[in-house]
Amino acid sequence: MASGDFINKSLSLPPYPEMILEAVEALNDGNGSNKTSISKYIESRYGVLPPGHKVLLNVHLAKMRDSGVLDFWKNNYTKRDPNAPPRRGRGRPPKPKELLPPGTVLSPPRPRGRPPKGPSVMQRQSKATAESGRPRGRPRKMARPAGGFGGTSASSLKPSARPRGRPPKVKPELI
Repeated sequence: MASGDFINKSLSLPPYPEMILEAVEALNDGNGSNKTSISKYIESRYGVLPPGHKVLLNVHLAKMRDSGVLDFWKNNYTKRDPNAPPRRGRGRPPKPKELLPPGTVLSPPRPRGRPPKGPSVMQRQSKATAESGRPRGRPRKMARPAGGFGGTSASSLKPSARPRGRPPKVKPELI
């Protein structure tokens, strides 16, 4: 007899959206009901549930939230109140839209980014690069020859009073 009750109970389950709405109304929490409390209420009310109950509950809660039947706020689900203003999330609120009179034709928005250069500018640039003969950008580093440039080095041409760089640390002499 117990197995017959089990079969009847599992077959006579109402659709998930009805069970979810009933759970949210019955729990009647001020901040709403979270997913686990809704699941526990459905389990206590309807007994044994199908094996994929948690997955089905997640799917139906997401559908009901997306369709606007339920509000999801701070991990809690509540029934949507049609008279209540929409809740604001984090971040800056959107700018209010200005209503335009009917029949107004809007021009297409300006494209993003830098506008393309005109044909006269392109001609001038191509002439400048052809005349100079130099490639654009930073010049490449020249490899130093092994013997140096002409046998004389820059240090021998200029007598320097001090060597380059930080002077060595003076070590105190031990007596």
